[in-house]
Amino acid sequence: MAVLGATGVTGRRVVAYLASRSHETNSRWVAAGRDPDKVRRVLAEEGVHGAEVAAADIARPQSIKAWAERSRVVLNLVGPYAPMGREVVAACVDAGAHYADLSGEMQFIRRVIAEFDEAARTAGVKVVQPAGFESLPPDLLIRAVAERAKERFEQALDTVDLELRISNLPPGLPRPTDGMSGGTSQTLIAVLLDDDAAVAVDPAALTTDPARAEHIRSLSPIKLRPRRGTAGSVIAPMIPVAFINPAVMHRSAELWGDPPFRYREGTALPGAGAMRAPSLALAGILGGIQALERRLVYASPGARRRYARMMGVVMPASGFGPRPDRLEGWTWSMTVHARTTGGHAVGGRVSGSGHVGYLATARMIGEVGLLLAEDGATPPAAGCLPPSLAVGTVNLTRFTPTGVLFEID
Repeated sequence: MAVLGATGVTGRRVVAYLASRSHETNSRWVAAGRDPDKVRRVLAEEGVHGAEVAAADIARPQSIKAWAERSRVVLNLVGPYAPMGREVVAACVDAGAHYADLSGEMQFIRRVIAEFDEAARTAGVKVVQPAGFESLPPDLLIRAVAERAKERFEQALDTVDLELRISNLPPGLPRPTDGMSGGTSQTLIAVLLDDDAAVAVDPAALTTDPARAEHIRSLSPIKLRPRRGTAGSVIAPMIPVAFINPAVMHRSAELWGDPPFRYREGTALPGAGAMRAPSLALAGILGGIQALERRLVYASPGARRRYARMMGVVMPASGFGPRPDRLEGWTWSMTVHARTTGGHAVGGRVSGSGHVGYLATARMIGEVGLLLAEDGATPPAAGCLPPSLAVGTVNLTRFTPTGVLFEID
């Protein structure tokens, strides 16, 4: 397995996780980056010793082609993905190597599906996007709930509500880097500059059947206004953004052969007593920011370029991320409340620990890589796949070492 971008904010945590699992899995992996000396320094900082290190530059197609040909799995952690990610996917499909990344760039994922899905299926290759906090836990959880609904009632899901709760944070005041790294900010800029920017906010962006896509847009629009959740909570838009999971959930349902369902998700904030007013205010702010983002993708190319330049001045550059002492201490959960086509209630919960974007995510994609590298560990499906098809609910317990636990009612 090759880990591209091993020196990045997330990549360094991926190799640390793989190192921690190596004695159990007997896996072989390579930490790759443009500068092997820097890779070695990062590994030492993470307490990883004796790992294989190599040079790999995604800007050089021959370099990536060579690694794809000698690897069973390639984990691509070099974002934004749109500028150069295509060449990595192409090299993996050509070489017969499985591929996974953390891309939340709907335009990029959509183009990958259009160009490589058929070739990947023919080659028996899994191209898994995205394979971190977006969108592995909700996709696997909803699929497991859907399977329970079919098992109990022989019915598909009709409505799905997912609530994220972050129940613990590191001590002290929140910091800007707790929520967004330089890589994430550069991805937002790349999305704005893309010719297909509006695809980023389309809940049916990854749905291939046009009639189904139109039905999804009317049935399940992405709403950003605060609303009431379970137990009186206030539901704010999903963090960090509300526009990634819906498209993945709807593609997953399409590939599984299920009818479209109404999907809503959000971040649950305390709604009782004195906390209600601050929660409503925070939910309104988060909704306003994301509503502005949605409005901007529909702006003219010139306006989007101007706004991207402004973002480039005020937002952090690549390589800027949370301090190591801010990654631990997080606990979070996602709860699904669903109803079947016959009106029966079903549900489930997934809980985890570690910073959602830069520690939990790193562990998840690391485990995905281990599963893909293991003979017979994953279902036989191939092509451009969301996590539930690539990994399968049979492997829910494989994520226990990552700190992620699934419970189905």
